Amino acid sequence: MATLESGGDRGADVHTWESTWASIDDDARDDPDGALSRFADLVEHVLITSGYRVDDPVAAQAGDPEVVMSYRSARDTAERAELGSASRSEVEQAIVDLRDVFTSVVNAGRR
Repeated sequence: MATLESGGDRGADVHTWESTWASIDDDARDDPDGALSRFADLVEHVLITSGYRVDDPVAAQAGDPEVVMSYRSARDTAERAELGSASRSEVEQAIVDLRDVFTSVVNAGRR
């Protein structure tokens, strides 16, 4: 995700992430299935940049397992949506879950 490289300045990163979220959100109105994968990519980037280990189930349990589990569930739905096997309600719920994870992680970094 070249446009989301972390520059080491959390404030600048957060601004970029929020701008990216807003852009994807605009697209989600017309193509929620397509937007879901982009939301998942963004949230993955935010999680990794914030120190979460999304690809290691054991390490994920040490931090905030609910955050990582919500992300992983939404990522699974995104993959199924790309194949046309996720319902509209599953896609909508995955977007809500990713929004919750995104907001939680971004706000935690502001404290």
